[in-house]
Amino acid sequence: MGVAFMAAGGVRAARHRAYGAADLAALAAASRAVEGPESACRRAAEVAEGWGARLSSCAVRGMVADVEATVTVRLPDPFGSLRFVSRARAGPQGQEGVS
Repeated sequence: MGVAFMAAGGVRAARHRAYGAADLAALAAASRAVEGPESACRRAAEVAEGWGARLSSCAVRGMVADVEATVTVRLPDPFGSLRFVSRARAGPQGQEGVS
């Protein structure tokens, strides 16, 4: 029972880590968009790694950054592992939000 609760806590923490990593990576990429997509995505990858995630994808169009961060958590045997993928978009806000 204790192992199940610990595994559930680890899964929940990994999911939140994926969300946070994607959000902050998108903000980091958008803040560097003027330097070009390569520089922006490189910074986004650094931020995602700082959160224990891997940047799965990064696209910068104009001043808007779209990123995807992945966090993998190992579960006790025989369950293997789970992968959480979170997407985020950041950029200047217009009347309808970030375009």
